[in-house]
Amino acid sequence: MVDWDRVEELRSKGWDWDRIANDPKVGFHPDASVTEEGRALRALYHRQRSRSRRQETPVVRPKKDQEARERRWTLPRIGYLLTPIFGIWAVIAYLVPSPVGLVLPAIPYLALALVVAVFVLVFGLWRTSGARWSKAFRSTVVTGVVLGLIVTGMIALGGVLFFGCPYLPPAAAGTSQPGPGWASYSVSAWQEGGKPVVFFYGASWCPYCSASSWAIWKALTEYGSVAGAYTSYSSGSDVYANTPEMVLADASVSSSTVSFQVSEDTSGVDGTFPGTSNCYQQAYVTAYSGSSIPFLVVNGQYVHGGSSLINPQDLSTWADGASGGTATVQSSVASESGQPWSVVQTQAWWIMAFIAKSSGQSVSSLASQYHWSSTTTAQVTSDVAAIH
Repeated sequence: MVDWDRVEELRSKGWDWDRIANDPKVGFHPDASVTEEGRALRALYHRQRSRSRRQETPVVRPKKDQEARERRWTLPRIGYLLTPIFGIWAVIAYLVPSPVGLVLPAIPYLALALVVAVFVLVFGLWRTSGARWSKAFRSTVVTGVVLGLIVTGMIALGGVLFFGCPYLPPAAAGTSQPGPGWASYSVSAWQEGGKPVVFFYGASWCPYCSASSWAIWKALTEYGSVAGAYTSYSSGSDVYANTPEMVLADASVSSSTVSFQVSEDTSGVDGTFPGTSNCYQQAYVTAYSGSSIPFLVVNGQYVHGGSSLINPQDLSTWADGASGGTATVQSSVASESGQPWSVVQTQAWWIMAFIAKSSGQSVSSLASQYHWSSTTTAQVTSDVAAIH
């Protein structure tokens, strides 16, 4: 067998092929038919080198092929990119529903997007036969984390700088108030012209909104004059059909103490929710309404959502125009006497109390300014003292 290391050594010394072939340490023994030993050894040398190269090539190529495959946008790599993007976005949107959760709410949209991304990742890893955690995959995860932070940061910055959206913590951060169904949040006040804003979000077809409208209307009338409101009935095809209501969609309030904003659907089409006219309204609806109506906010800090202020069943006596219908309810609430007023009074007083608390004025001065009854003054005073 030829000692190729010896051949390389002698070639480096400048020996010719004939001399190398005759060196006994090389171990070259050609057939008897070979007449030019040097030429035969040279040909054998080049064949051996060519064969060695072919044998060495597969050792390098699979690694390069594997890296190239991992750099392609396969299902695992797509999953590794999307999972951190939607994961970070969903978590921050849940913790900061405004402004981060306004483009896509954490529940349900971002949560669903995250589930899809995780499914793509798991399914892709299950289908792949290669490495499940490589340099290419690691860099993709890092890219996903960076993009997730960039996306959420841009949404938050854009919402605050360009649309004036408020910062709102998650609904779970609320503090329960003694008023039935009320919660408070440690956020900046929502005011207009230095006056606390009362924001109502509902629909005229909705019986729960219809029943609740009386407490809202009564509270507002105790702080000034209300124009543009009119009486009607909720949908005749929904539960608690034809509940008497005070439609507030076009209402305006003239008051030195409170400002009123409303978004109420009056299409009469059951199930139709209203839109919103500014980022503050949309932020509160997204964060705290629980995707339900009626929804009421006072000063941005006191919220009633997820249930009715007043049970429409308690106004069923005057449904369908029976027993005097809306005229009877309105007269009773306005005069603070009679059965309809007994249904409405508790929540009306709480709304008044939250407005008083937000205004920073004493109940006694407000009562004197707006000529409240002694009963209302005493109850609002008690409610304000209970707010924490």
